[in-house]
Amino acid sequence: MNKGELIEAIAKEAGLTKADADRALNAALTAITKSLKKGNRVSIPGFGSFSVSKRKARTGRNPQTGETIKIKARKVAKFKAGTKLSDAVN
Repeated sequence: MNKGELIEAIAKEAGLTKADADRALNAALTAITKSLKKGNRVSIPGFGSFSVSKRKARTGRNPQTGETIKIKARKVAKFKAGTKLSDAVN
């Protein structure tokens, strides 16, 4: 499913126009992104939670040349599925 298909599904399920569903989806994604940028955790009961994790700097290897490279420390977004979502998938 891509973003357009998701917007169609939201519009159909909630009885909204596609434009309204698009604005609602974009607003939700923006709110989640802003919260994660601040370092906060976003929890949606039954669906899952988004959080930010820190990765330490490390050394890696370029697979083409075999050369050792340094990989910088960075923050990464993580998602952990909730119980209802996990049960629905399984």
